[in-house]
Amino acid sequence: MYGRDTEPGPKPTADSMAVFFVARDSAGTALACGGLRVVDDGITEIKRMYVRSEARGTGVATAVLRRLEQAAIELGSPALVLEAGTHQHRAIRFYEREGFTRIANFGPYADAPLSVCYAKVLEDA
Repeated sequence: MYGRDTEPGPKPTADSMAVFFVARDSAGTALACGGLRVVDDGITEIKRMYVRSEARGTGVATAVLRRLEQAAIELGSPALVLEAGTHQHRAIRFYEREGFTRIANFGPYADAPLSVCYAKVLEDA
C-alpha cells in the first residue's frame, strides 16, 4: 500500500507476541489473523490484524477482534492500543466503529508521519 515497509520499531516475532490467532473457514482456509504484544504497563498492542479480501464484510474481523479483546483481559491488560497506517481507511473506520479512540502516537510510532494510533479501555467481561 505504501510501496515499502514503513513500520517503525521492532517487527513482531513469535517470541514477542503474547498470543496470535488465525480464523479459518470449515475447509481450514485461513481467513483472518491477529495477535497481541505486551507493551508498557501491561497494555497490549494489536499486531498483524488482517482479513483476506474475500472474507471482508463477513464478520470475521469482528470475531478476531473480540477474541483479541478477551485474550487481553485474560492477560490482565487494562487497555488495547494499535497503530494503523494513514492510508488504511477501512481499518481506521473499523476500529473507530468498534470503540477505539484516536490517541497520540506512542512508542516507536511517536514520530512516524504515516502512523495513526488508537486505544480502547477494556472492561472485564
